[in-house]
Order: sequence, then structure tokens, then C-alpha cells
Amino acid sequence: MTLANAARALEIAVMPGDGIGPEVIDATLPLLDKLAHNAPYTFRFTAHPGGAQHYQATGVALPPETLAAARAADATLFGAMGWPAIRYPDGTEIAPQLDLRVELQLYAGVRPARAIPGIKMPLADPRAATIDLVVIRESTEGLFASRGKGVVTDDREARDTMVITRAGSERVHDFAFRLAQRRRQGGRPGRVTCVDKSNVFRSMAFFSRIFDERAVHFPAIEARHNYIDATALDMIRKPWDYDVIVTENMFGDILSDLTAGLVGGMGMAPSGDIGDDHAVFQPCHGSAPDIAGQSRANPTATVLSAAMMLDWLSARTGIDALARDALRLERAVDAAYASGKLVPYDLGGRDGTGAIAAAIASNI
Repeated sequence: MTLANAARALEIAVMPGDGIGPEVIDATLPLLDKLAHNAPYTFRFTAHPGGAQHYQATGVALPPETLAAARAADATLFGAMGWPAIRYPDGTEIAPQLDLRVELQLYAGVRPARAIPGIKMPLADPRAATIDLVVIRESTEGLFASRGKGVVTDDREARDTMVITRAGSERVHDFAFRLAQRRRQGGRPGRVTCVDKSNVFRSMAFFSRIFDERAVHFPAIEARHNYIDATALDMIRKPWDYDVIVTENMFGDILSDLTAGLVGGMGMAPSGDIGDDHAVFQPCHGSAPDIAGQSRANPTATVLSAAMMLDWLSARTGIDALARDALRLERAVDAAYASGKLVPYDLGGRDGTGAIAAAIASNI
């Protein structure tokens, strides 16, 4: 039996979406195919519709068939969805990625922020080159539980309710501790910081108390606490002191953008939305209508999200080559940027989508 015949076929649901979404997806898929050449796995990529422009055309943002494909796939690779001028009747933006998180119970929003060689850091301190942290954002409840349920009364008052449950908190805290364990094996400190506002809100005190309860089950991992405002300050003063952060949905939304800014911006920021049975991987950036169709989009965040997908698939399938190729892809990104000569448009340079993808490919 040849290697090609023995290879495990992995079904990847691809959701290109709106704006620059299709561009960064198209730059990434050939890199995955290159990694899969003569590997003990292959990919079957199938594109599925969804997003703001699809909503405008059909009245549906996330078609049932697209959701079903995400359920059935081994993993989902997502481009970007949304368009500021296209909104629901209540004025909120089209965001099918939020629907996917709830429908597939993708409770752990994993947002790494790692300094990449050759990328100019916004912080002048030389320790900025050592930034390597992960924000774990609880992605199914918190303040986002009020999405579509907020109340506006008499045009004088509006209310959105934060929801924190024991089940939701336990599983995201455990995820953060397990990630810290794995990172510790790779040489990181093995430290989890619970970020909240427990000095003010009962819901946050509840979240914090459950964190301490779960920490007992991971005695080798250092458990810390910090308030959200103090953490925002620390992200400017000493982000290199952080390893894994676990926090509520809205706080995680804000912190993950802040940490992305520390390592070059949204074009360099990957993410994964991970549950017990499913996972969606996507760049942290949006659809960027202002540059859509101009080949100026930075595909690096999507490429690094794809590397996260490979690593997750390795754990799911037991195919060690996937984890090795995840590392190969990360190293190819590092090598492409290391000289400092490759500079995307979003970082003030002139290198567009194709040039960046080609530079990464040449280093695989």
C-alpha cells in the first residue's frame, strides 16, 4: 500500500466569508496542501457560504447547510465575516462566527500573541521580543449571552445581562490549566492568570472562586489572579510576565485585540474557537472592506490559525505528523519575516497577500 493510499483524509469545512476573507483563505490553502505532500494525511477542502453579503442576498447569514458542514467536518477554517454597512434590523453587525461558537459549544477562544522575529515591536523594551502568551476567552456566555436578548425600554434605558455558569466556568478554567501544562512541557512557565472584576461584580467573584476550585486539580501550575484594569496596564508595562490568561467573554474580546497589537497587529493574530467535539480556526481580524480586492491583506494570521488547526487535529486524530507540520508552518512564518525585509501593508510596508504567502511557502 502506498503512502498516498494509506493517508488519512481530513475533511475541512472552509468558510471564506466577506471582504478579505476569501483572499487570506486562498493564500493559506496551498500552504496546507504543500505540507500534506507525501504526508500520512490529506485534506479535502469544501467551501461553504455565509456572512454579511450572503445575508444581504438571501436573508440568511449562516445557512443550515453550512452549520451542518461544520458539525460534520474534522475542523473548520474560517476567513472573515461581516460588513459594517450590512446589519440586522436591530442595528447589530452580521457575525455568524458568534453563532458557530454557541451552536458548536466552542467555549474556549484561544488567542495566542507571540513575537515573531523581524516584526517591529510597538514596545521599546527589548523584553518585548520574548512575548509569548495566550488569552483564553470563554466564548459561550458572559456578557455575550445577551446577544439578541438585550432590552431597550422607552428609549431611556438599555440593559444587557452577564451570564456566568458553573459548568461554563469549570470547563474553560480546566482548558486553560491543561494548556499551561502543555506549554510548561515546552519550556514556558506553566502559569494561569484569572482576569476578572471580582472586586465589583458578584458574577466575576463567582468566576474567580471557581477558578480557585479548579486550580487545586493542577498543583504543578501556578494560579494567579488579576483585575481586568490592572491587566490592561500590565499589557503595556510587562506583558512578558504572562503565560496563559483565562477570562470572561467580553474581557477576552478586548484583551485579545490588545495583545495582538503588542506583536504587530491583527494581521499577525491567529485564533481558534475550541470545544470538546468541534473547532473553528480563523484570523482575529475582520473583513476589512477598505482593502478588500486589492491584494493588500496580510494572510499571516490565517496561516498561523491553520497551524493551530494542524496541532489540534493531531491531538484529535493521533497523527503526530500534523503536530510536526504545525511547527513547520510556524517556523516558515518566522523564517519569512526574520530578515525584516518582508513588511505587509498593515505594518507600513509594500508586501501584499501573494508576496507574503510566497515567502512563507519558500520556507516550508
